[in-house]
Amino acid sequence: MNEIVESTVLRTEVRVDGEPASYLTVERDGPVVLLLHGTYWSRVWLPVLDLLGAAGLRPIAVDLPGLGRSGGELTPETGAVPALADWVARFASALGLSGPVAVAGHDIGGAVAQHLLVRGRLEVSRLALVDSVTYDSWPVSGVARFRDPAVVAATTADEILAARRRAVAEGLAGAATEQRIADYLDPWTDARVRRSWMALVGAADHRYTRDLLPDLRRNGTPKLLVWGEDDGFQKVAYAERFASEIPNTTLLRIPDAGHVPMENAPGEVARALADFFRA
Repeated sequence: MNEIVESTVLRTEVRVDGEPASYLTVERDGPVVLLLHGTYWSRVWLPVLDLLGAAGLRPIAVDLPGLGRSGGELTPETGAVPALADWVARFASALGLSGPVAVAGHDIGGAVAQHLLVRGRLEVSRLALVDSVTYDSWPVSGVARFRDPAVVAATTADEILAARRRAVAEGLAGAATEQRIADYLDPWTDARVRRSWMALVGAADHRYTRDLLPDLRRNGTPKLLVWGEDDGFQKVAYAERFASEIPNTTLLRIPDAGHVPMENAPGEVARALADFFRA
């Protein structure tokens, strides 16, 4: 059953690999834009969905398997970037999407988006990266420690929730409120989601972006970088380097915004994405 989340935004689902894949969307005719999250969930895209829909686009912000509201459970193998890119291609197929599709990725979702562009089974017409992982910028220290199985085994649910609370509060920057932080943290109250999240971050490896660089440097697909200038996780210097080295790339810096600029400046981010994807 469709659940009305906010305004014209709906949460609905489709089956992928026998499990429900949950996604937020604005149901309207228009070019599809797939929106991918990383160590958060589809909630990061909620502030801009209505605005993208009003601009004539059909945004689809999916929860990766085992995360957010999607079913299933990730393992260290299925949580790796190439496997997630293959899953996104199957998700697109389950929705009946054909032809080139525009893709935007945030955080590790940006690595998945880059993989889809140059090596995936989905034809990408335009690529936007929002405070994405690039080069060797990841995994950050708060994530990298979960690559150690002993750390994973010794970490309690309360410790994961506390760590996620700190990361969410920092990522939202000036937009952080107790209600908003609680909203972001809600999926991690489920043990299955906590296990999937630890599998995702345990599989985090910057070779998945470094190995793409030769292909990216030859790729002429239009690319847009949208970056919070105050991002403490993915420094804007990485975006500047990407824009200088990768062809057909434009960088938009968002002042006074952190790792989730959709929360700090939803209008500015939505306008930039809409203008780019409608071009």
